[in-house]
Amino acid sequence: MWSQGRFKREGAQGDDMTAFAETAARLGFPQIEINYVIPPAGVEALLANNQVVVSSVHSPCPRVACPDGRKSDALNLASPDEDERRLAVEYARASVDIAARAGAPVIVVHLGGIGAEIFSEERELRKLFDGGTRDGERVESLRQRAAERRREAKDEYFPYARRSLAEIVEYAGAHGVAVGLENRYHFHEFPSVDELPELLGDYPSQVAGFWLDVGHAEVLDRLGFFPHTRWLDELGSRCLGAHVHDVNGLADHQAAGHGTADWLHYAAKLPPAVPRVFEINQKTPEEQVASSIPFLRERGILPAD
Repeated sequence: MWSQGRFKREGAQGDDMTAFAETAARLGFPQIEINYVIPPAGVEALLANNQVVVSSVHSPCPRVACPDGRKSDALNLASPDEDERRLAVEYARASVDIAARAGAPVIVVHLGGIGAEIFSEERELRKLFDGGTRDGERVESLRQRAAERRREAKDEYFPYARRSLAEIVEYAGAHGVAVGLENRYHFHEFPSVDELPELLGDYPSQVAGFWLDVGHAEVLDRLGFFPHTRWLDELGSRCLGAHVHDVNGLADHQAAGHGTADWLHYAAKLPPAVPRVFEINQKTPEEQVASSIPFLRERGILPAD
């Protein structure tokens, strides 16, 4: 994520991923996650680099154009449109192939959601939050309406999400790659914290689990949907990794130390051995990226040495 637009090459499309790998290593990062925004040429450059190791691959990777003109990451794995769902699964399988080539043990998956658009209730809640209104009758009414809307529409989409997960897990397992379902930024997206046990119940931990995104957990808590503590308190044993970034208000993907995330909770609950990926906004200056490492060491998110 952080590489976008930072390593432009004159007269060439896409960023110079070799230069990104060299910069990541210089800033203190021995491993990287290949993000879903990286085009095929950039992925190949990262696979060929000798500066950093690939810890994980964020599906759907690489980013390519779909037949209808959309980008591959715009497809919905929970879509009732079977053509769209099958193509989304195909792109997820391509991510597995990349992970297997890289020796990365896990892919991160967005499982889709109820339609493709943020609920109008959530959009209004975000505006109220940004304006300083965090509770009250209007806020509670919007939360309830969003919950009802999600509940009423879930049966139309959730079975397709489960089918897509099954197909991806089967392919990934055959290639020695685990599937990590990421908790999402918007309320209409799968999975909720209550849906994860059902989604993961058919699979052993080494085949499928969940991938904690700290910022997403914090944001949905601040909007009043799910306490951020529930993800690890209830499902910590199924956590395969984490996107680690800070949150300023509802703005996530901030460098650690530049927001108000509950680092004490994550330090206590994150499984020690799982990777921590710094999924940081591309506008973040290098010095803030580098300073995230000592900040998180001091708070116990990263080992002291």
